Amino acid sequence: MAKEKKVRTKVNWKKEAKLAPGYIILILWVLFTVVLLGWVIGASFSTTREIYKGTALQFQSGFHFENYAKAWKGGNVSTFFGNSLLYSSVSCVLLIAICAPAAYVLSRFRFIANKVIQTSFVSAMGVPVIMIVLPLFSLISSMGILNNVIANRLLLIVLYVGINIPYTTIFLLTFFSNISKTYEEAAAIDGCPPKKTFWIIMLPMAQSGLATVTIFNFINIWNEYFLSLIFANSDKLKPVAVGLYGMINSMKYTGDWAGMFAAVVIVFLPTFVLYIFLSEKIIGGVTGGLKG
Repeated sequence: MAKEKKVRTKVNWKKEAKLAPGYIILILWVLFTVVLLGWVIGASFSTTREIYKGTALQFQSGFHFENYAKAWKGGNVSTFFGNSLLYSSVSCVLLIAICAPAAYVLSRFRFIANKVIQTSFVSAMGVPVIMIVLPLFSLISSMGILNNVIANRLLLIVLYVGINIPYTTIFLLTFFSNISKTYEEAAAIDGCPPKKTFWIIMLPMAQSGLATVTIFNFINIWNEYFLSLIFANSDKLKPVAVGLYGMINSMKYTGDWAGMFAAVVIVFLPTFVLYIFLSEKIIGGVTGGLKG
C-alpha cells in the first residue's frame, strides 16, 4: 500500500499578524500569573525575615515545610478547609439532584408556566446577593437557628444551593436542549417511560455538562465570602475564604507572613487541581452545551 502523504497547511501570516495583539496580551497575563503564584509558593517555604528582606525565593535557610504544618494546625486551616469541603461537596450533589431533572423537564416538555419559570431563573441570576442577605438574616436570626452549630451548617448549605439553583438549571437546560430527541423516541418505542429514560439514558449522556457545572459550582462555593461572613458566626463554621481573611487580619499581631502564605497555598490548592486535571471536561462541557 502506498504511504499516505501528509498535507501541510500553509500558515496564513496575515491572519496571524492580526491576532498578534491578542497573543501578546495572553502571554503577558500568563507570565504575570505564573510569576505571582511562583512567588507566593516560594514565600510559603521561606521565613518571614527573608520575605521582608526580599530574598524569599533564594531559600538561604532552606525549605521550611513546617510552615504548612503550623498553618494547618495552629492557624486553624484544617477546620476552615474541612468546612469548605463539606459545604461545597454537599451543595454540589444537591444542586445536581435538584437542577438536572428540572432542566430536563423545562427543555423537553411544553406546559403553560414553562417560559415563565425559565424567565424567572434568568431574572434571579441578575439579583445581587447583598439585596437578599439582610432580610434573610433578620428572618433567620428571629428563628434562633444561628445559635445551633448543626442547624447553622445546614442553613449555609441551603443558602448555597438556593443561590446557585438558577445558574445551574439554566446551564443544564441549554445542555439538554442540544441533545437529540431521537434517543428518547427510541426509548419510547421500546416501552421505556419518561422517568426511566431520563435516569438511564439522558442523565449519563449529559455527563460532561454535569461535570462542568459541578466544577463551576464547587469553585464558586469554595471561594464564597459574603454569605459565610454573615451567617458563619463561629470559627467552627467558617469556610476558607472567611478564615483566611481572619488570618490576614491577625498578621498585624503575629507577623507570621510565611505561615500565612502557606495557608494561602493550602486554600488555593483544591481549585487549582480541579482546573489543571479537569480543564478538558470544562471546555468540553461548555462547547457541548453550545454546539450540541
